[in-house]
Amino acid sequence: MTDQAVETQHISDRPTWPALAKGFRRKCPRCGKGPLLFNYLKVHDTCGDCGQEFFHHRADDGPAYLTILLVGHLMAPALHVTFVQWRPEPLTLFLIFAVGCLALSLYLLPRLKGAVVAYQWARRMHGFGQAD
Repeated sequence: MTDQAVETQHISDRPTWPALAKGFRRKCPRCGKGPLLFNYLKVHDTCGDCGQEFFHHRADDGPAYLTILLVGHLMAPALHVTFVQWRPEPLTLFLIFAVGCLALSLYLLPRLKGAVVAYQWARRMHGFGQAD
């Protein structure tokens, strides 16, 4: 094998789906053991287990956008079906769906942030391109 073929094979050896699953669980996408986040949404500078650096990630607004997208697409049809089927009182409907949207958003936001950072790691984006 040529040096370029070995380097190309080495560069593409980070499978995306396992990294996304580890990131969604808020674990290091490399080893799957060390915590990726602390204080709800802050990303550790390095993994405590394997030493992978995370300080150069660029998650920015991506996780918030994905959270809004998912919560909206899940709750809007549920709101419509609930209103058409059972016609609850407006205050009851508001309270149930306000609490549901808030709870689902708070649940998804750190998990989606972990998945975005893991995706960047798997695709060698934003400084994750160095050799392991």
